Amino acid sequence: MAELLCNPEKMAKAQKEIRGVLGNEGIVQESDISKLHYLQAIVKETFRLHPPGPLLLPHKAETDVEICGFTVPKNSQVLVNVWAIGRDPSTWLNPNAFVPERFLGFDIDVKRRDFELIPFGAGRRICLGLPLAHRMVHLILASLLHSYAWKLDDGMKPADMDIIVQSRGIGY
Repeated sequence: MAELLCNPEKMAKAQKEIRGVLGNEGIVQESDISKLHYLQAIVKETFRLHPPGPLLLPHKAETDVEICGFTVPKNSQVLVNVWAIGRDPSTWLNPNAFVPERFLGFDIDVKRRDFELIPFGAGRRICLGLPLAHRMVHLILASLLHSYAWKLDDGMKPADMDIIVQSRGIGY
């Protein structure tokens, strides 16, 4: 919500999409989420910029492995920094900006092996709560955007907000 409050044009676009699917009086149902493509893009962009945890669970190298010219010795503990992956300028154009449109028309998903976007991990160690979290985040965000007219307090500007501190409680 903080990202949308800082980008009111993106919030208005999402609300317009929701009203187009549900009308003004409808209640958000799980079956509606598949029709809300821009809302899904907002959720993906939020997970890219603000993953649930900046580091995935530790992994252990089973054998000596060479990755990008570096040797990772057998039995090394490996931490994957998903926060840095989501902000990698070699992967993402304008990586620090909130741009949900980057996910429209692309089949990148948080539930698969798209390693550009793995806020819940991947493979055998993917978060067990992902199906519930994925379902609920979309439903809650759609309900909040459909039910209320959100705006910043009088006199507050988007530039006055520090999103990283606001969304985490701490800075990185």
